[in-house]
Amino acid sequence: MAEVIHPTHESGGAHHHAPPTTWWRKYVFSLDHKVIGIQYFFLALFSAFVGMGLSLLMRLQLAYPGQAFGFLKTLFPEAAPNGVITPEMYLSLVTMHGTIMVFFVLTTAPQGGFGNYFLPIQIGAADMAFPLLNMLSFWTTFIALAFAIAALFCTATTLGPIGGWTGYAPLSALGDIAGPGQGLGVQLWVTSIAFFCVASLLGSLNFITTMLNMRTKGLSLMRLPLTCWAWFTTAVLSLLSFPVLLAAGVLLLFDQLGGTSFFIPTGTYVSGKLISSETEQSGGSPILWQHLFWFFGHPEVYIAILPGMGLTSHVLSTFARKPVFGYKAMVYAIFAIGLLGFFVWGHHMFMSGMDPRTAIAFSLITLTIGVPSAIKTFNWLGTLWNSQIRFDTPMLFSLGFVSLFVSGGITGLFLGQTTVDISLHDTYFPVGHFHLIMGVAAIFGIFTGTYFWFPKMFGRKMNEGLGKLHFFISFIGVNAIFIPFHVMGLVGAPRRYSTHDELNFLKSVMPLHRFITIMVIITIAAQFVFLFNVFWSLAKGKKAEVNPWEATTLEWDIPSPPPFDNFGGVEPVVYRGPYEFSVPGEAKDYSMQTEPPGAKVHGD
Repeated sequence: MAEVIHPTHESGGAHHHAPPTTWWRKYVFSLDHKVIGIQYFFLALFSAFVGMGLSLLMRLQLAYPGQAFGFLKTLFPEAAPNGVITPEMYLSLVTMHGTIMVFFVLTTAPQGGFGNYFLPIQIGAADMAFPLLNMLSFWTTFIALAFAIAALFCTATTLGPIGGWTGYAPLSALGDIAGPGQGLGVQLWVTSIAFFCVASLLGSLNFITTMLNMRTKGLSLMRLPLTCWAWFTTAVLSLLSFPVLLAAGVLLLFDQLGGTSFFIPTGTYVSGKLISSETEQSGGSPILWQHLFWFFGHPEVYIAILPGMGLTSHVLSTFARKPVFGYKAMVYAIFAIGLLGFFVWGHHMFMSGMDPRTAIAFSLITLTIGVPSAIKTFNWLGTLWNSQIRFDTPMLFSLGFVSLFVSGGITGLFLGQTTVDISLHDTYFPVGHFHLIMGVAAIFGIFTGTYFWFPKMFGRKMNEGLGKLHFFISFIGVNAIFIPFHVMGLVGAPRRYSTHDELNFLKSVMPLHRFITIMVIITIAAQFVFLFNVFWSLAKGKKAEVNPWEATTLEWDIPSPPPFDNFGGVEPVVYRGPYEFSVPGEAKDYSMQTEPPGAKVHGD
């Protein structure tokens, strides 16, 4: 593709807004994209530890069903009477763990956190296109999290609704008659989701406008870092999928509070009562909820994983000291994954009774996504081939991302096939699959970004020894946790059950449950090492140079941390691609994007 230089924009020297003059404007209601990025990051960090805490309670119940824990009796006297987790409380843990991790960690940190901070800098802009919108987007996300936390405490007998993070109708539409937490709990839960959808829409508009209109001189589309392409594609996915979930959530609230029946079918019989005859709510379709939810739900997988893909490509090239193998193919593969992601939602509904011919169509398109995914994987391997790899912590987490993406992707091929999926659908097999590819792979992408960009964000480096300890325990831990999930799925262990020890054919999986729980405790302990490393490094970490990783993109050309207007009022000019490592004839093994070809640089 020929290089097309974008017209000059007003970044660099002309900032959108003046520097903050008050503490509130500088640190709380800031318009600065860097402050907002850090706010998103710490919101996601808080959410991750809440989500991990919920998962630990689930694991204690599964490994030791019926076991009394004194601290549970103290904390949750009604949800865990005598210190024993009830089935209802277990289901609420499943619901809120999934909701908090998917929305407030996997969706928030890679895009809202790192994207907000680094997209403007990597394209040579002074800020996002709409700083006020950016601030509103963060605080709307904060309100969404507040509603989710409120849902945890809305009933004494559970920790929120019990319908799972998918909130399947009609039980989510009926109110308290469907179970504890299904009334006020669902209302708070769906309000949280609605606020999150609005925040994501505001953020998406900002990302798309910023990347298309605010690139600096010389930064053509094919000179953009792959991180920018990933954030851009993620923003497009968010813009098209979150409105559908928002509409579904509003309809669900109408069913709960307004007496409508969008998702309540005729003749619904729950808890010994015929719902339709008592409330006159009838004629709706619970399958409609599934269609609306999964039309958002499958692109959500790529909203979570694409930023990690872009960053992994970026970091592999930097630490392998080689250009990205097949840069253009990587860009097109990102687009292809995003596009195909909108046509496969039906593979989550093979069990819903859909026409088998429709299921085959969804199955074929699902398997087609394997092509661009394989292109990315082979190009990552091509980037590493015959390279001089530097095994710093960001590189280790990037390699871990590739490993987990491949492991989770391969098991996805089984679930994309209709007949295999039907037998595995309600077992632990898909739980292991989506935790590997959507959960921990995306989280490894977040860790990659944290270790890689921490020096630029805070002017200090994180401790390498602690970082490598964090990596090795986490990598071994997540594999020891989620690969056995697949084994349990193959022997038929059903998901969402609060215990497996009451079924004779599943008694053999109980030792596996206990092993997994021990590995969960060890892996969670490793995350406290990470947490300590973050806060210790903020105060005591080694001062970072401007470009500690000898990288090439624009963020490594400015002070650490960057000044208010990023480039000190000077608009940078880009002369090169983003991954010019080991260029023959150059004095050093990397060339900054701002270095004219053949120019002598400082230190030559």
